Amino acid sequence: MNFHDLLNIILRNISFLLKTTVISAIILFVILFLIYPLTYEAEVTVLPPEQRDETSALSSLMGNGTFSGLLNLGFQSGNSQLFVEILKSRSASLYVVKRYNLKEYYNKNTEVEAANYLTSKLNIDLTKEGIIKLKVDVTSSFIPLILDDKDSLKNMAALLSNSFVAALDSINKEKLTSKGKRARQYIEKQIVRTKAVLDSVEFLLMRFQDENKTISLPEQISAAIDAAAKIKTEIIQTEIELGFLETNLREDNQALIAIRNKLSELREQYDKMQLGSKDYLLAFSDVPELGKKLADLLREVKIQNEVYLLLQQQYYKEKIQENRDIATVEILDEAIPPTRKSSPKVIYSTVLGGIFIFLILSLFIVAKEKKIFLLQKEVKGG
Repeated sequence: MNFHDLLNIILRNISFLLKTTVISAIILFVILFLIYPLTYEAEVTVLPPEQRDETSALSSLMGNGTFSGLLNLGFQSGNSQLFVEILKSRSASLYVVKRYNLKEYYNKNTEVEAANYLTSKLNIDLTKEGIIKLKVDVTSSFIPLILDDKDSLKNMAALLSNSFVAALDSINKEKLTSKGKRARQYIEKQIVRTKAVLDSVEFLLMRFQDENKTISLPEQISAAIDAAAKIKTEIIQTEIELGFLETNLREDNQALIAIRNKLSELREQYDKMQLGSKDYLLAFSDVPELGKKLADLLREVKIQNEVYLLLQQQYYKEKIQENRDIATVEILDEAIPPTRKSSPKVIYSTVLGGIFIFLILSLFIVAKEKKIFLLQKEVKGG
């Protein structure tokens, strides 16, 4: 049976094919228009989070001699892919379910079931620029023209999409607050430790001066004390930062490697000063015994005072950061109620359905005619 024979079969039955196709298309149209559930979507667009370069943050941190970059070095607010994973999480869906009591709305037994169902209605697209596009399907019941209010469905679509962004912001803020809390607690412990050392060396200095009366040091030694104290302060500061970062970063992290290298260089400089390198005006090993002891005490007091002040400054910064209530997610376009449904596409689906029905009927008729043709051929052959 060639193409010409197939065409003849279809043309012979064209009246039946067209009539059946039209009737089927009308029935399909009525089902889609009157009975089939409507779906609405409202898209919200989220900008990618700001990224910080860890190495530059480290340079700024060490250059300023403060702990201002401590939290940023260890943690970033995340990236777009991380945001997508948070949005897909059960935590995000549960946030939305609890906020609007969707367990009743979706007629589910538990909030977790409602959250899982809500997640299945979530559509997320991540562009190559890192922009997140999110929308939630809101579907009506059957016979929507009678049983549902279109405006309510449209408003719900916008509400749910925007609520997922609020969930992302809440979860991200909680994560950052937790990290800020850990940083603050770590600095708090260092303050207690440094204060104890400072009190101890201040007492020793006071007792030494009382026992030996007040002696003055040459300007050359005072300058050396200041230089050594400055380096030692940086060493202690860097050790504190390193201790915090080592618990939060991987061993191969570039910021961690850089701060270790910095600490090694600082220790090398300090050792040179202690050993009497010719790079310095006067080595502490050349100071007379009594003056040397006073110099050591003065230097230690200066170091611990400086470290204590830096820790106090950073402690209050982290405490403020921990309690700040700022948005961590920036919305480009907020979701608004859609003007039209996203599905079903009645005309498109009807036409496509009609073509599909026509083809199926044609194949059925051709198969039937072919079977008859083969039977007739077999009878003639017999």
